[in-house]
Formats: sequence, structure tokens, C-alpha cells
Amino acid sequence: MQTDALANVYARSLYELAQKAGAQDKINEVAAELDQISELLTEDKRFREFLSSPIIDKTERGAALKSMFTNRVTDLTLRFLLVLNQKGRLGHFGPIAGAFDQLVQEAFGRVEVDVFTAAPLGREQLDSIRDRIRQALGRDPVLHPYTEAAMLGGLKLRIGDQLIDGSVATKLRRMKQNLSQAGAARLRTKFNRIIDA
Repeated sequence: MQTDALANVYARSLYELAQKAGAQDKINEVAAELDQISELLTEDKRFREFLSSPIIDKTERGAALKSMFTNRVTDLTLRFLLVLNQKGRLGHFGPIAGAFDQLVQEAFGRVEVDVFTAAPLGREQLDSIRDRIRQALGRDPVLHPYTEAAMLGGLKLRIGDQLIDGSVATKLRRMKQNLSQAGAARLRTKFNRIIDA
């Protein structure tokens, strides 16, 4: 999720409020709630339109938010949604939630890692990947495994905005490039010898 200056300001404010309200436990609780709301936004087009529509009156939307989320999320998260509503920033919820998640990951030494493979991974394989990433980065990885049927094999990791591609297709492509470049270099060497002679 892309974040920006506005998202970072709102996320930092919420983070500080959560920290004052209950330290790490409250921060984790709020993070989980933001994640659930983000999933709802992704899955439900009508909810996404409800939050971002400039046509809906702020007072009516605020009442609807209270009705939807009272006793379903913490008071802090509900109050935050109501502030976003009043400021006309609910349409910016995704980047704000993403920025909050980044603050949580940094504060607690975690890193989100998307793991792509051709077939589902077992617990032992995931644990092995987690251990290797922990050793390489010095942070505790939170793995999100995905399968891509188009992959021949191997593994791809997305850490933040970096993609580490260890898939079989990429390895074959690199091998082909190396062979092409090495073959061209040998041909140039032979050609230069003929010219020099």
C-alpha cells in the first residue's frame, strides 16, 4: 500500500493515541481493526463508495459509522473513523491504514513479506524461510504465502517495494542471457584474432 505525507500524519496521530491508551497491546488491537476494515474496503465496493462519496452528508455518514462499528471495534478506532469522516478523509483510509501498519512494523521490529510459490508451502518450509529472512534482515518477518500457478517453481519474495525473484523462470532467463553474452564475447575474440592476423 502506497502512503503519503497526509497518510503518515494521520497514522502517527493514531499511533501516539494508541500508545498512550495501552502501549503495545492497544497498538496491536488497533492495527488488527484497521486491517479488518481495509479488507472490508477491498472486498466490498459499496462500502468503499460509502466511505469516499462526497455526496453523502458527513453527519449521516457519522451516524452510520457509529451504528456499524459500535461494540465491533475499540472506541479509539471508532473515534478515529469519525474524525476522518469530519475532515473528509475517509476516502484516504487505505493509505492511512498502510502508514499505521508501517509504524507498527518498525516499532516492533517486524517486516511484512509476501512469499510467492508455485504450490502451497508446508509449515516447515515457511519456518525455514522465516528463519532465513530473520537472519538476513535482523527483523521478525510476518509471512503472507501466495501461490501462483503460472510459476514453474522456485520462490519470489516481496519485502516492502523490493522484489527478490528466485523463480525458475528468472533463473532460466539469466542463464540464457549469460550464455548469449559469453558466446558473443567468444565470437568477438575470434573475430579480433582474424582481423589482427
